[in-house]
Amino acid sequence: MPEQHSPEHAPDEQPATSPRAQGGQNGADAAAGEQTAAVAVDTAGGAMQPSAVPATAQSGQLPGGSETVLRRIFTGSGMVSVLAVLLALILGGLLIASTDKQVATTVGYFFARPTDMLTAVWNAATRSYIALFQGSVFNPRGNGTAAQFAPFMETLTVATPLITAGLGVALAFRAGLFNIGAQGQIIVAGILAAWVGFALHLPVGLHLLLVLAAGIIGGALWGGLAGLLKARTGAHEVILTIMFNYIALYFLRYLLNTPAFQRPGESNPISPILDPSAVYPQILGSQYRLHLGFILAIGATVLVWWLLNRSTVGFEFRAVGANPQAAQTAGINVSRSTILVMAIAGGLAGMSGVAQVAGTEKVLTDGVAATYGFDAITVALLGRSTPWGTFAAGLLFGAFRAGAVQMQIQTGTPIDIVLVVQSLIVLFIAAPPLVRAIFGLNPRRRKPARTAKSGQAATTGGAA
Repeated sequence: MPEQHSPEHAPDEQPATSPRAQGGQNGADAAAGEQTAAVAVDTAGGAMQPSAVPATAQSGQLPGGSETVLRRIFTGSGMVSVLAVLLALILGGLLIASTDKQVATTVGYFFARPTDMLTAVWNAATRSYIALFQGSVFNPRGNGTAAQFAPFMETLTVATPLITAGLGVALAFRAGLFNIGAQGQIIVAGILAAWVGFALHLPVGLHLLLVLAAGIIGGALWGGLAGLLKARTGAHEVILTIMFNYIALYFLRYLLNTPAFQRPGESNPISPILDPSAVYPQILGSQYRLHLGFILAIGATVLVWWLLNRSTVGFEFRAVGANPQAAQTAGINVSRSTILVMAIAGGLAGMSGVAQVAGTEKVLTDGVAATYGFDAITVALLGRSTPWGTFAAGLLFGAFRAGAVQMQIQTGTPIDIVLVVQSLIVLFIAAPPLVRAIFGLNPRRRKPARTAKSGQAATTGGAA
C-alpha cells in the first residue's frame, strides 16, 4: 500500500519521527481507516469523502443515547413551564396548610408524633385542590351529567377573554414589544361594542357582526395608537400602554355617567342591556354560559399561529423581535411592523372586550375588563408567547378562576390563594434556572468535539 502524505508537507520535507511515534501514527491511521470503512456505507461506498460527523449522528441518533434525548425533553422550555406550575401548586398547598386549624394543633406535639402533622398538611392541601378541581373540571356530586360537567363549561367561559387577550400580549412579545395595555384595549373595545349593541337596532346576524367588528376595531385603534407613538417618537411602549389603561378606565367611568350610556332610571353607572340580536349565542344551550366567543378564541389561536409561522408579515414580526437593527438592515420597515403588531394585538384584546359585553355580562359597567388585561400578561408568559401555549395557559387560569369559588365554599380557603399561586407561577417562569436546579434538570455542558485537522482523521475515544 503506497504511503499517504499530508497535503501540507512535501515528500522531501516530511518531519522525522521516532519509531515509537511512527507506531502510534500507524495505530491512528488504522483506527481512521476503520472509521472510514464504517462510514463508507453512508457515503455511497466511498465515492464521496466521508463526513466528519459521527455515523451515529448521521443516522439520527443523538450522542449519549436515550438519556440525552430525555434530558433535552425534560429541560425544554415547555417542561419548565409545567414544572413551574407544579412548584407553585406545592408552595400554595403549604400556604393553605399553614392556615389550617388541624395543622396548627398537630404542630404542638410534632416531635412526639410527626406523622400527625404531615398527615394534616397533606389533608389540608389535597382537600382544597380537590374542591378546586370539582369547581373547575368535574363535579361527581352533580345532579346528572349536565350538572357534573357544568364546572368545565364555566372554565371555558372564563378562559375565553384570557385566551384572546393573552394572544394579543404574546404576539407583541414575539415582536419584541411589551403590550401592557390589554386592559385598556379591552375597555375601549367594550365601550364601542356595547354602544353598537344597545344603541343600534339591526337584524340578527348583522347586528352581532357589527358588534364584533366595533370591538375589534376599537381595540386595534387603541393598541395601534400606542404603536404609532412608539414608532414616531420613540416613547417606550410600556409607559404608553400603562397610561392608556388609565385613560380608557376613566373615560369609561365618565361615559357611564352620561345620558348616552347610562341606563334610564338608574343612578348606578351601568349601560342599557344589549339587544338580543347583539349577544353571542350560547353554543350548548341555556344550561351553560359557554358562548360563541370560545369558538372565536380557538379561531384566533389558529390565526395567530398561521400569522407567526406561515406568513411574511409574521416573519417580519419575529425578525424585528429578534434584532430590530438587523431587520432594518435587511429591508424590513421596523416602524410599520411596530404599528401593525400593536394594532393586531389590540384587536385580539378587543375580542376579550366583546366576549365580556356580548357574551357573559350583556351590559357595560366600569368592571367590564375586571383583571383580564393584567392576567393576560401572566398567561402569555406561561404560554412562552406561543399561540397554543397561550391557549393552554388561558384554560389553566380559567380553571383557577372558576374553581376558586367552590374551593372557598367547601373548605373555607380564601379565593386570594389562587392569586398567590398565579404570582408564584410568574416568579418561577421568570427564573427557569431556579426551576431546573430545584428538580435537578440543569443541562450538562458537552465538551467540544475534536475535529480533523491537516488531513488527519479525527481522534476517537479509544485512539491515543
